[in-house]
Amino acid sequence: MNAINHAVTALVLKKYSPATPLITLLISVQLIEIVWVILNITGIEVTIMDPEVHSLANVHLAHMPFSHSVIFTLLWAALGWLLVAKIFRRPQWGLMVFIGICSHIVLDIATHVQDIEFIPFLGWPEIGSGLYGVPVMALVVEIIYSVFCWKLLRGQLLMLISLMVLQLFSLTFYVPQLTGMETLFEEWPQLFAPVIGVHIIFGLVAVGFLYHLEQRKRQQMTEVCP
Repeated sequence: MNAINHAVTALVLKKYSPATPLITLLISVQLIEIVWVILNITGIEVTIMDPEVHSLANVHLAHMPFSHSVIFTLLWAALGWLLVAKIFRRPQWGLMVFIGICSHIVLDIATHVQDIEFIPFLGWPEIGSGLYGVPVMALVVEIIYSVFCWKLLRGQLLMLISLMVLQLFSLTFYVPQLTGMETLFEEWPQLFAPVIGVHIIFGLVAVGFLYHLEQRKRQQMTEVCP
């Protein structure tokens, strides 16, 4: 799932747990992706590119047992819950952190090809909907998810337009007929993980900004129409 949609999921969690800090939720929904970036840069997990890279279908997440297996996601979520709920004594925050971390793997299973292990190293079949094998269809589904979250949030039109624009930043990864920076990974595949890392940070900051902008506009409307 696109980094923007993972970040938007944090806004949905914020709606149902207003007391939980947004920064905590934003980090939780992208925690295992941040782990993935670190493990790919260090060579512990492996991503393989086709000789020609035109879209997401040419990117193969070949080995990611510690970041994107179901069992390790549950472990990361349990550790997040333990840290927040027990050590920092914020049980409600801890629950939302647990849900946020788990939401990532759920959304990835809904979009990835079969590259997610349930329990790694056992040789079990990998799971995934296969959507990233047909990137244009994946883009449609991801846009629908953004609109769904926007509807849940009862956001203003500006938020919806902004989310659509942010989705289009990655358009060339979804439409093979369009050429973008993905061709760089043919010669420098080692750049993929750092670029994804930048994309994660950009997505979190952009969605966080949209949230605060939305809150400010709502406050102004309340002041005008008490």
